[in-house]
Amino acid sequence: MGFDCDVDRARAGHIRLMRHTLAALEFILADVNQQMATSRRDPNDGDKGWTVLEVVCHLRDFDRIFRSRARRILTEHEPRFERCDHERMVVEFRYNDQDLRTALAELRASRIETADFFEALRGEQWQRSGVHPERGRFTMDDALMQVGLHDMLHIEQITRILRG
Repeated sequence: MGFDCDVDRARAGHIRLMRHTLAALEFILADVNQQMATSRRDPNDGDKGWTVLEVVCHLRDFDRIFRSRARRILTEHEPRFERCDHERMVVEFRYNDQDLRTALAELRASRIETADFFEALRGEQWQRSGVHPERGRFTMDDALMQVGLHDMLHIEQITRILRG
């Protein structure tokens, strides 16, 4: 028994999802000021928990990483991706010292580019793949679905932070 679905419609749905998760994030953050974004931490992780701003910067940077990996899938034969140390990035790039509105605007610009990239793919381009450091074989469909799933994980985290 196989999995039967309209693949083109499923892909279009994931592209819509990445646009909608961005809209949801912008709506959630509309009334969040810089002080709130940099002082409240994820209650699940105590003093080491990320702030809202750190999560937004993480989403921005990983949107770029995800798109870069997808471009490599398109242009290279079975590229091997490097592991990204997201905890190191928070400290090294000083996420909590950045401006929330600027980081959100940069995420928006990146996301438009990411959605446009996936929207432009055709035919055999979807059959290409790379090698993810944690997941192994990583198809273009995996790259597409990763964006919305990653967003939702962190949108839930942001709502938990803001509620805490």
